[in-house]
Amino acid sequence: MPKFGFDSKDSPIDFVTLPMMSLREVVMFPRSIVPLFVGREASVKAIESALANFDKKIFLVTQRAPEKEKPEPGDLYEVGTVSKILQMLRLPDGTIKVLFEGLYRGRWDPTTNVVSPEDEYSMARVERIPEQTAEGSEADALVRAVHEGLDSFGEANSKVAPEAVSAMSGINEPGQLADSIMPHLRVDFRQKQEVLETLPPHERLERTYEMLLGEVEIATIEKRVKGRVKDQMEKNQRDYYLNEQIKAINKEMGREDDPVAEAAELEERLGKKKMSDENRERVMREVKKLRTMQPSSAEYTVLRNYVDWVLDLPWGELKQTNVAIDKARTILDEDHFGLEKPKERILEYLAVQNLVETIKGPILCLVGPPGVGKTSIARSIARATEREFVRLSLGGVRDEAEIRGHRRTYVGALPGKIIQSLRRCSFNNPVLCLDEVDKMSTDFRGDPSSALLEVLDPEQNATFNDHYLDLDYDLSKVFFITTANTLESIPLPLQDRMEIIRLPGYLETEKREIGRRFLLPKQLEQHGLAMENLDLPDDALVEVIRTYTREAGVRNLEREIASICRKTAMRIVEADDKQMQVALNASGLEDFLGIPRFRHGEREKAPGVGVSTGLAWTQMGGELLMVETALMPGKGKVVITGKLGDVMQESAKAAISYIRSRSDLFGLKRDFHQDVDIHVHVPEGATPKDGPSAGITLATSVVSALLNIPVRHDLAMTGEITLRGSVLPIGGLREKLLAAHRGRIKTVLIPKDNEKDLRDVPQEIKDDLTILPMENMDEVLEQALVCESADAIFCGRGKSAEPIANLLLKEPQLERPH
Repeated sequence: MPKFGFDSKDSPIDFVTLPMMSLREVVMFPRSIVPLFVGREASVKAIESALANFDKKIFLVTQRAPEKEKPEPGDLYEVGTVSKILQMLRLPDGTIKVLFEGLYRGRWDPTTNVVSPEDEYSMARVERIPEQTAEGSEADALVRAVHEGLDSFGEANSKVAPEAVSAMSGINEPGQLADSIMPHLRVDFRQKQEVLETLPPHERLERTYEMLLGEVEIATIEKRVKGRVKDQMEKNQRDYYLNEQIKAINKEMGREDDPVAEAAELEERLGKKKMSDENRERVMREVKKLRTMQPSSAEYTVLRNYVDWVLDLPWGELKQTNVAIDKARTILDEDHFGLEKPKERILEYLAVQNLVETIKGPILCLVGPPGVGKTSIARSIARATEREFVRLSLGGVRDEAEIRGHRRTYVGALPGKIIQSLRRCSFNNPVLCLDEVDKMSTDFRGDPSSALLEVLDPEQNATFNDHYLDLDYDLSKVFFITTANTLESIPLPLQDRMEIIRLPGYLETEKREIGRRFLLPKQLEQHGLAMENLDLPDDALVEVIRTYTREAGVRNLEREIASICRKTAMRIVEADDKQMQVALNASGLEDFLGIPRFRHGEREKAPGVGVSTGLAWTQMGGELLMVETALMPGKGKVVITGKLGDVMQESAKAAISYIRSRSDLFGLKRDFHQDVDIHVHVPEGATPKDGPSAGITLATSVVSALLNIPVRHDLAMTGEITLRGSVLPIGGLREKLLAAHRGRIKTVLIPKDNEKDLRDVPQEIKDDLTILPMENMDEVLEQALVCESADAIFCGRGKSAEPIANLLLKEPQLERPH
């Protein structure tokens, strides 16, 4: 807000503190509107601060030395103009275009400037310079003389709009007239600064009139010079045409490039392209322009690059694909073990293609943890369909132009990555793999995921318009395959364009087969070994999978196999015997891979009080989730630790509220929570955990601690709980059951509503696990707690050995309702 003070004569002086921006070779005048391009970071910050905090007002002051990038306070003039920001536009190159309106003159003291808190721009305490008035016949005569000079100035200078001259001719106040004329004069900025610092209106207008007459004289001289140059050009026209004929003769003799011949060659290539008549006509107009342009000009190079890009694209060029279903199935099985759903979808597409001559390219999204083979299956699809394969990584892409291209008005403009990829493959129906579609981000340069909506929409991509080409290009024949680790970061409109196929992870048996069939032969070849050099039996390979890797995919497994191959190569080289065979068994893995990194599963070794095992879904696949509860004498405080997210914390609170609401049925005193502190902890506190599926696990752990009844160590559970004890359905069941299988869990409790999801679970998993559907918490406790009967859980009939639990139990009064 403005601040006011008083001078020595007690007359009011207006002071205001504003952001300050320095100008180079530009002087801002009051009552003038000037557009400026701003690129310096400090200036941009000052403008943003003015827009946000100072009612769009900013103090503009000119630098004494324009070459200084970061001027000091002493490098700036003391008189500037308080201005208002009318409009701001951000340009693609990072600069901004700002429209300023000068308000009034201001003076600041360079020794008392204020630095912003962020130390990014300066604030100035500006004293308003009051506008003086000029009256009298001499001032009127000077105004009339300036008006006459303005008429001559407008006739001699065509760059000044007639409307501007008319507007200035209507101003009769000397100071205001001088301020309005100065921005239109092409004089040195130092002279303009002198006029800005001239406060008496009569003197200021007199100095302006002097410069105005000089501008009129210069403009008249320029007009005469241009006329002479034009006459000289007409006289040299004949020489120009003769030189052009000589150039044509030289080109016919092969001495230099011929634009006419090049244009004819481009027209011939254009005639062979299978593009629409509209696109062909537009490109033909560009080719015709090349005939009249000099090859040495910059415009010729830009236009020639554009035409080359258009003609290098495979307009309508389709690679013939005639693949039998049996052959495609064989190829997919050779390259990948498992992954039945993606294989089935590809074979369905090939079957439809054999029946229908034209079919739009499908758009598949392979979603799964790292290392499960998303990109490699896209490569196998290209091989099975006999198409070209093009991979495009979208990880970290933030600029919309990476997808849609840059407009040709920008220097160094190029088409987007989609068009560039099609140019490389030479066919219009490749398999185009868009990797890491969930890793794109958004900033001021646009939203690339929104640009993908047109690319991945079968109803729109037949007329995809790249900004650089500015032509409709048909992408409907392209087989798009996108890959992602999760769907959460992919916008819902983009998900709607794609068919989602989940790759949850591999079973232990599948990993063993993948390691045996694919990874081991690959690593042996890369390390210069033969199959006879290494004897790795199945039990050793399974031990590597169990104790040295913990992942849904096989990437770490490949690294461990590579480590074994390196150790084998070392022993062969040391023995100097290339025929040597290294035999490896499960007990000898430590010599090759070191101490085992993971336990065989994560379950407890024996039942424990207050310790329950849950199942969680992560980007790496399913994981076992341990929950511990401890009771301590206290005053009813509940502590929840383990870096839990908001959803899991709410689940824990709901579980405790459920137990308190049923304290009578558990045989607990109604006010049991006032005598103890309950601490619920989920180990591995450095790992963030969240998700609506741990409610029954938390409730079981707390009930076990309160009743002093152990929880089965070979049982895991997943499901959300309500305050009434109902078990709600969850997601990611297949991944969670895989984690239970890896962790040697015997029994898994799942929500009743998730029974339908068991169809997606491999039969091998269902055979090894006892999967029990649960509808309410009572059923969960009966299965999870280690006790002789349900009466030991309900009505407080369990035997309590812990002192705290003994304090909580009351005499049995209620029978469990049936």
